[in-house]
Amino acid sequence: MTRTHTLADPRVHAALDRMFAGAAHDEDTSARMDAALPDGFAPLSPQEQADAAAEIYMPISAGGGALLYNLVRAVRPTTVVEFGTSFGISTLYLAAAVRDNGVGRVVTTELSKDKIAAARRTFAETGLDDLITVLEGDARETLRDLDDPADFVLLDGWKDLCLPVLRLLEPRLRPGTLVVADDIVLSSLQPYLDYVRDPENGYHNVTFPVEDGMEISCRL
Repeated sequence: MTRTHTLADPRVHAALDRMFAGAAHDEDTSARMDAALPDGFAPLSPQEQADAAAEIYMPISAGGGALLYNLVRAVRPTTVVEFGTSFGISTLYLAAAVRDNGVGRVVTTELSKDKIAAARRTFAETGLDDLITVLEGDARETLRDLDDPADFVLLDGWKDLCLPVLRLLEPRLRPGTLVVADDIVLSSLQPYLDYVRDPENGYHNVTFPVEDGMEISCRL
């Protein structure tokens, strides 16, 4: 018997199509933002960067989303933690897997109020909002109060913050927990990669060649 899955739900499918179509204009939007910020984002705080990039989707790829869905289905985590909601593309893949597992929740973090509002509308439209908790603010603060172990982690926020967020979550990572970081080609993620690839820090890693690359780290 063939079973349907949540990614095939017309509401979820339509939402992903709409957001991927919006993300196709990211380069043009980013160029316009860069012109308004001639010195780039570097001098800005994480909150200022998020506000400046409020129109930019910065999504995972469809292939990356499919990988996340399959990993969550296989691992069956109770608590999925995502650093960097943006408009919620990756969150939908995570929540769809949680729905199909029949157990779990997604805790996701975002700095931009505009993106949070848009993501919450999408979560409600797709019927997945009951599985998703959105924490507004700096993840280095909002995740301090996480009340359960993080059973699966996606790090896809500002790349220079991925390592601090991981270090914050480490006391809540049980052996076997998977931690996934997106966009490994970006130089700003290198300190994170150096850390998880050092065997002394307790991870076993594999690089998955999807779009800009994902690093999958298993907590030992």
